[in-house]
Amino acid sequence: MQIVMPQLNDAGDPGVVSEIFVKVGDPVAVGQPVMAVEMEKAVIEIEATAAGTVREIAVQVGDHVNVGQVLIQLD
Repeated sequence: MQIVMPQLNDAGDPGVVSEIFVKVGDPVAVGQPVMAVEMEKAVIEIEATAAGTVREIAVQVGDHVNVGQVLIQLD
């Protein structure tokens, strides 16, 4: 399963990863915040869309992320 960057505004603008709240091996529940993304002077928490265990974090703090980009892989 994958957690991907959602469309956070009408324009589908990219964001910048400002914080990651989980690490590889952590269990996550649906709706749990997993990272924060900064967009146009606002910081938005990205929530898990599925439950599982974090297998891989595909981005790092400071990375630019686009709508649909894989952020986290879950088992």
